[in-house]
Order: sequence, then C-alpha cells, then structure tokens
Amino acid sequence: MAAQAMIWQPKEEGLREICGVLEQHISPTSDKSRIWQQLQHYSQFPDFNNYLAFIFAHAAEGKSVEIRQAAGLLLKNNLRSAFNSLDPAYQQYIKSELLPCLGAADRHIRTTVGTIISVVVQQGRISGWLELLQVLVQCLDSNDINHMEGAMDTLSKICEDIPQELDSEVPGLVESPFDVFLPRLLQFFQSPHASLRKLSLASINEFIMLMPTALNLSMDQYIQGLLVLAHDPVAEVRKLVCSAFVQISEVNPSFLEPQLRKIIEFMLQSNKDTDDEVALEACEFWTAYCEAHLNQELLREFLPHLIPVLLSNMVYAEDDESLVDAEDDESVPDRDQDLRPRFHSSRLHGSEDMNDDDDDSLNIWNLRKCSAAGLDILSDVYGDEILPTLMPVVQAKLSTSDNGTWKEREAAVLALGAIAEGCIRGLYPHLAEIVEFLIPLLDDKFPLLRSITCWTLSRFSKFVVQGVSHEKGYEQFNKILMGLLRRILDTNKRVQEAACSAFATLEEEAAEQLAPHLEVILQHLMCAFARYQRKNLRIVYDAIGTLADAVGEELNQARYLQILMPPLIAKWQHLSNSDKDLFPLFESFTSIAQALGTGFFQFAEPVFQRCINIIQSQHMAKVDPISVGVKYEKDFVVCSLDLLSGLAEGLGSGIESLISPSNLRDLLLQCCMDEAQDVRQSALALLGDLARVCPGCLQPRLSEFLNVAVKQLGTSELRESISVANNACWAIGELAMKVHQEVSPIVITVISFLVPILKHTEDLNRALVENGAITLGRLALVCPEIVSPHMEHFMQSWCTALCMIRDDVEKEDAFRGLCAIVKANPSGALNSLVYMCNAIASWHAMSENLQNEVRQVLHGYKQMIGDGAWEQCLSALDPPAKENLSKYHV
Repeated sequence: MAAQAMIWQPKEEGLREICGVLEQHISPTSDKSRIWQQLQHYSQFPDFNNYLAFIFAHAAEGKSVEIRQAAGLLLKNNLRSAFNSLDPAYQQYIKSELLPCLGAADRHIRTTVGTIISVVVQQGRISGWLELLQVLVQCLDSNDINHMEGAMDTLSKICEDIPQELDSEVPGLVESPFDVFLPRLLQFFQSPHASLRKLSLASINEFIMLMPTALNLSMDQYIQGLLVLAHDPVAEVRKLVCSAFVQISEVNPSFLEPQLRKIIEFMLQSNKDTDDEVALEACEFWTAYCEAHLNQELLREFLPHLIPVLLSNMVYAEDDESLVDAEDDESVPDRDQDLRPRFHSSRLHGSEDMNDDDDDSLNIWNLRKCSAAGLDILSDVYGDEILPTLMPVVQAKLSTSDNGTWKEREAAVLALGAIAEGCIRGLYPHLAEIVEFLIPLLDDKFPLLRSITCWTLSRFSKFVVQGVSHEKGYEQFNKILMGLLRRILDTNKRVQEAACSAFATLEEEAAEQLAPHLEVILQHLMCAFARYQRKNLRIVYDAIGTLADAVGEELNQARYLQILMPPLIAKWQHLSNSDKDLFPLFESFTSIAQALGTGFFQFAEPVFQRCINIIQSQHMAKVDPISVGVKYEKDFVVCSLDLLSGLAEGLGSGIESLISPSNLRDLLLQCCMDEAQDVRQSALALLGDLARVCPGCLQPRLSEFLNVAVKQLGTSELRESISVANNACWAIGELAMKVHQEVSPIVITVISFLVPILKHTEDLNRALVENGAITLGRLALVCPEIVSPHMEHFMQSWCTALCMIRDDVEKEDAFRGLCAIVKANPSGALNSLVYMCNAIASWHAMSENLQNEVRQVLHGYKQMIGDGAWEQCLSALDPPAKENLSKYHV
C-alpha cells in the first residue's frame, strides 16, 4: 500500500489547472459561484485531494503561500466528509505529505497543517496513524523552534477538538498518548518562547474536565507551573492561567486548597489586569469559588479589596457596544439580525414555570456583567457583611451629578440590583430610602441609567409588594408602578425593553394587587403595542400574558376588554399563518383565554378555527409544501395546540360547540402520533385538557387516544422523551376520572409501565413521578378490582411518591384510589403499612370525606394485625408523622 502511495505523481497539466482555479478562488474580484462549480467538478476525480495535498506541501516556484494555504483549507474541508471513503493508498499519500509540513518555515503553513491533521485524526482515529505520534514527539524534543511550534500547534488543535482520543488506550502503545505528551507540555511552561508556553498550557487545560489519571497525579506540579506562569508577560498566557484555576475549582476544588491564598491574590491582581480578557477570565473565579464552597473565611479577608475592584469593573467600558444604544431610536425599524429566533416551548403539565430571560442585551458576556454576577453571589454567601465595604463606594458614586460621571452612577445602581436579594436583611430598613432615590433616575437624561434603574427596581419588587398593606408601602408600590409604565413608553428601545421586563417581574410578584390599576396598565401596554418595533413587541406580548395570568378573571370586564382586545385582534388579522410573529401573539391569547374563562367565548370562534387551519395546512405542508405554499414548521403546530389547550381551560365545556363541527379529533390523534416530541407533548396536554372539560368530544376514537397515550409510557427511550411521557400519563389519569370503566382494557399495561417509573425516581423528572403516582391512584379508584391484585408489586414505591405531592384535588383522587384497593385487597398492603402511614401523614389538610375513608382504613388494619403489631408499625414512623396520624385516633 505504501509502495502504491509512492507511485502516485501529479500530472503537470492537472497541477496547473488546479493552481489556476485556487488563484482565482483567493481573488476578491472573482466569480465565486463559477469557481465553486469548477471545484465541485474536480472533486469528482478520486485523486483530487492528492493534488491539493501536493500543492499545499510543496513550495514550488510561482506558488504563493496564499495558494498553498487555500489548497490546505480546501483539503481540510474535503477530508472532513470524505476521508474514510478515500482509497487507503491515497489516505497514506496525503498523510505522508502532511507530516513534513509540521516544521515548515512559514508560520501560516504550520498553522494550516495543524487543522488538517486534527481533521484526519477525528476521521481515522489516532490508532490509524501511529506515525503521527512518533513525529510529534520527535518535533517536540528537537531544538528547532519551527518544528516545536508546528508540532505544538497541531497537538493543541487535537486536544481542543478530540481530547478523549488522546486519553484513550491505543493498541500497540504501552501508555496513552496523553501520558506521553504531558511531561513535555509541563516542561514547555518554562520555555523562552511565548507561543510554546501558551499552546502547552492551552493543551493541558482541555483535559481538566476529563481529568485523566496522569494529570490527576501531576496536579501539584501543574498548579506550581500555573503559579509561575501567573506572572507571564503575555496576556494570553495569563488568561489561560485564570481559566485553568476556574476550571479546577469546578472539577475538584480540593486541588487548589494548598495554594489557595496565592491563587486568590493572583486572581485579585488579574481582575485589575489592563487586558480586559484576562480580567474577565479572572472575574469568573469568584462565582466558581463560591459555588465550589471553598474556604469562606479565607476569602472574607480579601473582600475589602475585591468588592471595590468588582464595582470599578461594573462601569461601562468605552468600547461597550451598549453605549451605541444611548439615543432615541424607537422609530428605527429592527433589522432581521436584531431578532433572536423565537422558539415556542411545548406545554408541560405539572411543571414549574422557568424564568426565561429573553433579554437580547444580556447576550454578550463581558467584564461588567461578570463583575455584577460575582457581586451577586458574594452577597448570597456573605449577606450583609459586604455592606460596610460596598455601600460607601455606592453612595459616593450616586452622589455625583455631572454628565461626565453618569457611568459611575449607572454602575452603582447595577450594584444595588446585584445585591438586592443577598443583602436584603441589611437593606430592608432602608428600602424606602433606596426606592425614593431610584425613582427619579427613571427619568434621567441618560437612557442606560434609565434602563438599569428599571432592572434594579424589579429586583426589589418582591419586597416592595410585601409592604403594600400599609400606607407608605402602598405609596411606594404605586410610584414604582407608574414609573415603570412611564418608561414602557420611553423613546429609547433599550429602555422600553428593560421597563417591560421589569414590569413583567412586578406583575408576577404583585398578582391581584394590580387589579385596581388595570385600566392605566392596559392603556400604557396597548400604547406601547402600537409604537414598538418587532423585537420589543415580543416583550409587550409577554407582559400582556403575564398580566392576564396575574389578575385572572378581574380582566373579564367590558371596559378592560375594550382597551385590550381590538389592537390584538387587528394584529391577529394582519399576520399570515406562516408569520413567526404569531408565536408570541398566540402565547398572549392562551393566557388571556385562561384568565377570561367563559368571557373569552365572544372571541373564541375565529381563534379556534385559525388554530385548526394552521394545524391542517402544516400537516399538508409536511407532505407537499409546494402545493400548500408554506414550508412545514412544527412550531406552528405546537403553538396552535397550546392555544387550543388555553381555550379548553378557559371555556370549559363551552368548547364543545366549537369542536363538534370541526375535525379537531382526527387532527389531534395525528398529532399524538407525530414523530416530533414537542408536537406529541403539546397534543397529549390538549388531550388531557379535553378529557377534563368535554370527554365526549373524543368519542368514537377514545380507545385509539388511550392506546397512543399508553404507548408513550412504554417507549424504550423514556429518558429522552420524559415530557411527552409526563403529559401522556396525566392525560390517562384525566380520562380515567371521566370515562371510568372504559379505561379498563389498558389498566394492566399502564401499571406495568408506571411501576418501573415509581421504583427508579432518582433518574427521572419529578413531575413524571408525581403524575405517575396520581394516575395509578385514579386507575385504582375507577378499576379497583383490576388494580388491587397487583398491589404488593408497587405499594411501597407508590406510597413514597405520594408523599412528594402537594395537597390538591389530584392527590385526593390518588388517596381515594388507595383506599379503594386497600378495601378490595387488605392483605396486599400488609408489608407496606409503614409506607402507607407515611403517605397519609404527608397531608396538611384533607377533606372531611377523605378523612373518614382514611380513618376506616387505619382502624381496619389496627384491628386486623392487633394492637402490639400496630404499635410496632407506629414506632417505625418519625415523630412528626406519628403526630399527624394521631388525629385519626389510632
């Protein structure tokens, strides 16, 4: 094979042609599409990559470094997709041409060969190119800087792309490649060449998360080396040192403990580095330190020095791109690149809402934001202890008033927001003063000061809302409310965004407290709705949805609906069925429908019909997008299903009149079987919602719906589709409560799928475990004769799961099911009495009817096993559980 490889020689004519095309390829004025076609044509020849390797490797006369580089980059891209399909002789030829380039005189060639070699190793594994390891070691051990740098550059790229490949056992080698390279990399820490110090350190850093045995054993030497490099004159090296300490603190902080004082001193110094990237990397350390629970006492000594540094770094840098936003720009349309893609999250039953920070301005991580995050976590760990150091600096910055110091004032307001939760005990007595000071800043002439004030006030909103019961607290709440509403109508987009987001936070905290202010809130929001450009319009939708969730049925008054609905309906009619701006509008309508309840009926028919039309057209687009005229996008289906769920929740049984003449049942069954998880997830949520309010709508296809839902629980990929299984489980339970015996054909199958879920709770999502326990109880309630013979297989794990569930109607159903199967088969729970007693003791407030049932069950067992055994059972309970059971007089 090697002999064959040596036979291949390029033809002069082929070389000339390909070099000519490459020359045009790098020319800025050439016709790119024509050149691309020519290159595609050449790539059909099996030895095209050999030509590229030859051109790259040989500095023939008249061939510029740029042409050689272009050949190398094209070769890299080709090999990424085609290396393993090449003739082995050609693979060998390409490898043989690459290796001599490691020591090339030109740095660009050395850098390019590193990227090509890394791709070859990714495709063919290190075991397929043992010669490479030998050559890299030879180059590293030579004293020729070109060979050392070329090998080191290549090795660093392999470490970055596929570190695990170097840490694996290679047939024919006694040690792993990493074991061979590590001593050499550590030695390069002392090299006089900055490039070797940087590349060797970067290479080792790639293994911190993997932590191979060799690195673990050499950790002391590595950390000593880092402390030497901490004083390196090259900023990039110092940045890598900081990065190493941050990563080690995340993986195994105990490694740092012997040198912790020196490391803190270095990081504090680096946090003030004139190079912003070094300072940013060092700043990450404080969050990592606190999260790793490293020595709090030691860091406490440094707080008087650290806090002023963080505050200083929170001032806007001159080149911060946010400073460009400091102008009135509300009438400037948003560019497409200003809009992040909007992804709708599928509906999940039983999940806690996650706060999704949709603030585009937070996208770019920088020293200012990292410093604020560091101060935030320090306030969580040290609380009010940091205030004596922090507050004099904050007050000094806030006391300035001239135009030249607005950035200092802005940083001080940011600092107050950062410590709002961690230091609240110390700040609370002064909260009225702080708020009084901040409110005028909402009207400051500098937009970025107005926007940060919105955010900081939102951080205090929970504590402000707590004080509304007394007159001064209510006055304060009112001032913040009106101040944020004013800023929602700001002429600066950045301020609009901050005000809307802050207002949404206030809405969540204030909830029904907003009811007396609904008219003025709606007037401001709908005024913003008319004025905002596309990006901020999304945040207004969120604020409207959050308002509806917060005030609920209070919104269902004609005077409020007259302000709210006409602009939304106009926008609804204006947007086409393929416009992604529908997503946030649909989400708003979902919240509004749930809040208005039956009051939404007057708007429901066109909303319902449009959802049906979108689902239908998307199903058709999946098969034939050209004739439908739209491209299939599942998010439109998911959003429509979730809005239908909102309608079902709001309208209740009233939705039946909309469903009867429609084909929703057939569409929903299709969606429940869709290959996309999030479509199935939302479809099964809708199935559960319809089961609750109009189960008759699902006939005559009820058995099909049940079988599809059961199938989601029995999948071998349960862990990958937990949210789908969760909604399926919940829907089965809802159906059981409405159609009773009609679920009997699936009961045994469902139990067989639920038992493993309840027995392996540590690996699974809590919502699925809770819904599994509730659904099992509901099946037990409606089909006790089917469930009770199998009790002993699941009683203990089921009762353990029931303890986790908060008191509500679903838990009550489950316990009524428990009582039903215990009565049907008392001996089935004899080995699980302690578990059952713990589950009963988990209730805080049980309905009278259920209490009577539970009392009968407990007394029945006491009678059945006798006083002595019963006392033994109670003695196994912890004191709070025993006390809770005493009300049943057992």
